[in-house]
Amino acid sequence: MSAKQTPFVLSTAIEQACQGSQKAFSALLHHYWGEVYYFQLKQTQNEYDAEDICMQTFAQAFDKIHTYKPEYAFNTWLLTIAKNLHIDWLRKRKNSAFDPSITDREQSARQLADESPTAEDELITQQNLAALLAELKKLKPHYQEAIQYRFFQEMSYQDMAESLGIEVNLAKVRVLRAKQLLADLLKTKP
Repeated sequence: MSAKQTPFVLSTAIEQACQGSQKAFSALLHHYWGEVYYFQLKQTQNEYDAEDICMQTFAQAFDKIHTYKPEYAFNTWLLTIAKNLHIDWLRKRKNSAFDPSITDREQSARQLADESPTAEDELITQQNLAALLAELKKLKPHYQEAIQYRFFQEMSYQDMAESLGIEVNLAKVRVLRAKQLLADLLKTKP
């Protein structure tokens, strides 16, 4: 399968999901879970909250899939839902501002999503990136390479496959497997 066929398959899954196909919902969830989860993880800095909001995102998306407009990218639509749910989550947290059990770190997460990052935010981002890179180094070299090409160099699967001298499908599988392994490492990290 070439890189040009992937959007067709996804559009077919989206169409089938709009018609109520549970199998198509499952395929879309599997395909987009990582993107939505890591978006939320970056926002919340908490694996449990990120997973909770991610599940809410997909539940809401599948309840409202009939409102999806095909002229927009599906992942953009999903991330918009995720961003709105994150803002709702922040508002709920803000309403519990007088709860003494909330830590200072949780308090800092209450800033609105569209505010520009502070120096502290940038430092935390750098520290999180350093921790991510440390976990990435634990992967086998071909998985490290897959993550590097796909996410740090933002290569297409086709370009990645050509650079590595492998089939496009194998490039996709490597990225998927690398993401799963990295997610497992991050979940087990204390």
